[in-house]
Amino acid sequence: MTDLTTTIGTVLLPSPIMTAAGTSGYGDELAGYGELTTLGAVVTKSLASFAWEGNAPPRLAAMGEHMVNAVGLAGPGVAAWREQYLPALVQRGARVVGSIWGRTVGEFADAASAMNGAHVVALEVNASCPNLESRSSMFAHSALATASIVRAAKVSGLPLWVKLSPNTPDLIEVAGAALDAGADALVLVNTLLGLAIDVELRRPTLGNVGGGVSGPGILPVSLRCVFDCRAAYPDAPIIGVGGVSSGEDAAAMLMAGASAVQVGTATFANPRAPWNVQSGLERWMSRHGVRTVRELQGVAHD
Repeated sequence: MTDLTTTIGTVLLPSPIMTAAGTSGYGDELAGYGELTTLGAVVTKSLASFAWEGNAPPRLAAMGEHMVNAVGLAGPGVAAWREQYLPALVQRGARVVGSIWGRTVGEFADAASAMNGAHVVALEVNASCPNLESRSSMFAHSALATASIVRAAKVSGLPLWVKLSPNTPDLIEVAGAALDAGADALVLVNTLLGLAIDVELRRPTLGNVGGGVSGPGILPVSLRCVFDCRAAYPDAPIIGVGGVSSGEDAAAMLMAGASAVQVGTATFANPRAPWNVQSGLERWMSRHGVRTVRELQGVAHD
């Protein structure tokens, strides 16, 4: 028998497999494809304290197995989400991680404060979306800025998981600043900066011009980020995300140093992807005589 239980700081999860922010909606949209209670957690699409329309369309472009998106964090805001979407997740018994964002430190504080009393096990602080006008000064590209929003989000009183960017050479420094400021875990990583060109129209495909690249090809990037941060901060809980589409991918993330794994873009091709990855990981563990997730965590560093 295999035991998939894992912990992220003080948060106990029955499985290391979660959905990734922005890929499974705001509520129980995936419930028709599997039992949400069997996943480690459902991570919501990122929410601000206010409603936000996002970027101009088109917002998505497929490039083979990969996707370029410039949705721009469109959403109804925390208050509307709590009223319209959260109850369905609670009714189904899902463990919920609320993802929040803001354009300023104050807006992160507002979003975190709006989550007070919500039925969520943790907040994921999205410091790293590349699809806003201010991406050149993205919070996750600055150790000081990242620390400031972590401190601001502590107003929620909830465990804070900080989602960082692979688009900076300073990832280790930024991760350390997040942890020093009170982050309970690192989420590694968000999308890579990219571009799609419509060769018939001879112009960028997306309305926002550029966007974030996701899909199986970024797995080596996310693995490297997880590996490097685990080496630098061996006691920090890490959630690996980026390019995971199989049980073997999840096992690799755990071996690189993650305590849990999020499944994102694979869900667009197959809404059962999180459950498939989970069952694939369980089968891999069984074949290799691995009884617990803890036995895999960080073994690539040995």
